[in-house]
Amino acid sequence: MIKEVDIVIDASGFQYTDQWGTNSCLELADSCKRWKKNGTKVILLPQAFGPYKIKSNQKSIKIALNHADLVFAREKISYDYLVDIAGECPNLKIAPDFTNLIEHIAPENFDNESNHFCIVPNYRMVDKTNKKDSESYLPFMTEVTRYAYEKGQKPFILVHGDINDLILAEKIRDAVNTNIQIIKETNPLKIKGILGTSSATVGSRFHGLVSALSQGIPALGVGWSHKYQMLFEDYGFSEGLLDLHMPIDELHKKMDLLFNVTTKEKIVRMIKKNNENQEQQARKMWDEVIVFLKT
Repeated sequence: MIKEVDIVIDASGFQYTDQWGTNSCLELADSCKRWKKNGTKVILLPQAFGPYKIKSNQKSIKIALNHADLVFAREKISYDYLVDIAGECPNLKIAPDFTNLIEHIAPENFDNESNHFCIVPNYRMVDKTNKKDSESYLPFMTEVTRYAYEKGQKPFILVHGDINDLILAEKIRDAVNTNIQIIKETNPLKIKGILGTSSATVGSRFHGLVSALSQGIPALGVGWSHKYQMLFEDYGFSEGLLDLHMPIDELHKKMDLLFNVTTKEKIVRMIKKNNENQEQQARKMWDEVIVFLKT
């Protein structure tokens, strides 16, 4: 079967890291070796990599880099993790998440009058973080929702993960007000459409934040890996990254930036300007991929 494959394009997102164990890195290394032997062109589209403290993962990633034709790290930290293992490689480049170029689908039957401020939970903040962060996540997101509700921002909770995300959403809603609506959606284009109609968002799902920021929707985020930090830096809004253990009054001040018309407009202008650069870099990445595939 592998002999019939001419091109492999990998868009795993965030799979090759110590945080997911060793199987993914080993599988990538073995696959890249087989593909290279077969003459298959292998491209790893922009995604986050690392960290790599596990020796076997270091070995696997080095093998993968030596056998893939093009590897795009999504940001500088991921790039540096790869360079630390394999050195500077001509096939290793930096390019942003390419979903910023994808058009959304307007959500059907979505009540934007009642649902303005989007809350996006992520169970990875519970099962991929240390004990202190894990235990702090639900109270933190509950306070985010409570404050938005108290300020009349009409919060709703968008679930685009698995059942664990839904359970988190239900716990947040029940702790604040049972009238808060939970929207469940699996279509990423419709998810982007819902976020695009929102007044603002606070979330923990990476692509939810990308979908918001790339449409000029102001966002605050709390994440479980370096990819969140770098995303907000890419959009010129580093202060948008939240800390689970920040004082409540500091959290409220951050959220007030999204509620205040003047500060919100300033943030919107800034992220739209930076998104232009992100889109240019994404298009450049696709141009490189297309040129390579034609050779």
